[in-house]
Amino acid sequence: MVLAKRSAFLAAARARRQGTKSMMVQGRKRKEGEADGFRVGFTCSKKVGNAVARNRAKRRLREAARHVLPGIGRDGWDYVLIGRAEVTANRGFEDLKRDLAYAIKKIHG
Repeated sequence: MVLAKRSAFLAAARARRQGTKSMMVQGRKRKEGEADGFRVGFTCSKKVGNAVARNRAKRRLREAARHVLPGIGRDGWDYVLIGRAEVTANRGFEDLKRDLAYAIKKIHG
């Protein structure tokens, strides 16, 4: 499931975060009864580049999340993946997936 509301992004921003070379990952455990499964959101600021660069970075983050999160994402958690300038769009895809897995494991600590 995808995060779409600004309030969900803001709630995740106040929770745990872990930075890697290619992205910042924020995660929070939802309150009981909010939703089932895990939810994920993606964002890139204008520091990443123009619209083409931001969209490319978000596409790569979405694909990495599609590969990594079903195995290690936890039910009842929200994750927000934030792209980094020039790195997210250009980093090797295997490295991107490894960075995401590392960040999620650190958030669950």
